[in-house]
Amino acid sequence: MVKAKAIMTTGVVAVTKDTDIYQAIRTMVANDVNGLPVVTDDGTLVGVVTEKDVLSLLYNIENHPGTVEDFMTPEVVAFDQDDDVVDIAERLGANDFRRVPILADGKLVGIISRRDLIKYILEPIGQRRQFVRAITP
Repeated sequence: MVKAKAIMTTGVVAVTKDTDIYQAIRTMVANDVNGLPVVTDDGTLVGVVTEKDVLSLLYNIENHPGTVEDFMTPEVVAFDQDDDVVDIAERLGANDFRRVPILADGKLVGIISRRDLIKYILEPIGQRRQFVRAITP
């Protein structure tokens, strides 16, 4: 079993519920990401805010909405750093979202995207044999 911590991206850019929504959008653009985890000051995951979440600003621009909390999705599918990447791949394949936060003791420690899994598949066959065997019928 290959664990999430083996392929997750660390140093994840995140925002808090109190972050101004326009600052969050600037952060997404500056970091070339299409979503941000929303965390408390101690790193506890409380939601995500994505490009899709903020599209309503295009037709509601006159009302400055305030903070990330006004737009974020509070129910987040997340995995533990010790979870199997096969389980993560199955979940990402079955849903519309493109990434999942990775937690350790309830705190954000990384993220795994579909792209991270694709990169992992491209690693030398000897390093990924266990992953391929696990998902092959």
